[in-house]
Amino acid sequence: MSNDTTLVLGATGKTGRRVVARLRLGGTPVRTASRSSRTRFDWSDPGGWDAALRGVAAAYVVAPPVPGPAHEFVARAEAAGVRRLVLLSGRGADTWGDSTFGLDMRSAEDAVRGSALEWTVLRPSNFAQNFDEDVFHAPLVAGELALPADAVPEPFIDVEDVADAAAAVLTEPGRHAGRVYELTGPRALTFGAAVELISRASGRPLSYRRVSPAEYAASLVEEGLSEDDAQHVAEMFVMMERGLLAGTTDDLATVLGRAPRTFEDYVVRAAAAGAWGRPDGG
Repeated sequence: MSNDTTLVLGATGKTGRRVVARLRLGGTPVRTASRSSRTRFDWSDPGGWDAALRGVAAAYVVAPPVPGPAHEFVARAEAAGVRRLVLLSGRGADTWGDSTFGLDMRSAEDAVRGSALEWTVLRPSNFAQNFDEDVFHAPLVAGELALPADAVPEPFIDVEDVADAAAAVLTEPGRHAGRVYELTGPRALTFGAAVELISRASGRPLSYRRVSPAEYAASLVEEGLSEDDAQHVAEMFVMMERGLLAGTTDDLATVLGRAPRTFEDYVVRAAAAGAWGRPDGG
């Protein structure tokens, strides 16, 4: 029997935990699910999926790390009486062509878009928060970020905007049915320009250096990633250098009725919180 509970997968992740907080603040009953939540959810263990889906009206889905499982998940969601799915995918997923990057997200999109449920797909650009919560953070704290990206800019989006959009779509049934939203920040920046802004706001002498995709993949392996995962991340930059994803869109304004947060706004907040250390080294 269905009710108004919203299931949030990846509830401890960058977007998931922010979506959960917004839904709870708005009074929406939420069921949090992840490998470490009380409601356990693991893409590699379908045995726990039905319990997570029981009594759920809508679900926020972060694509699994491999192609395939989303199809069975969507089928079980339909059987459980779920009415709406909101999928977090990647910017321009249908323009990636023969790239090996994002096969997992494209598979999840196929599953969701081919379902009989009310669905919406969110395709954000690279998160601004990757510079302080993810793979770019440690190199910046050490003083230099080296990536296989040159003059092609990226319209970084604040993950707070992504969470705002997800919460809005989840709580506005019907309005966003069958829509694919390409979510970007208000302007595109090169990675070098982004690091310069972080350096200025943090008061630290940070630098940016371009490396080859092979060099970058090798550095990720040294940091502990598997060969496959490292190649996957490096391939993202190869795809980005084609320039097809460098433009901005108005889709966030369509969902929220306001402009996206600027990268400068993100940098100021993160620097004030000490994300990259203090200029005195403290």
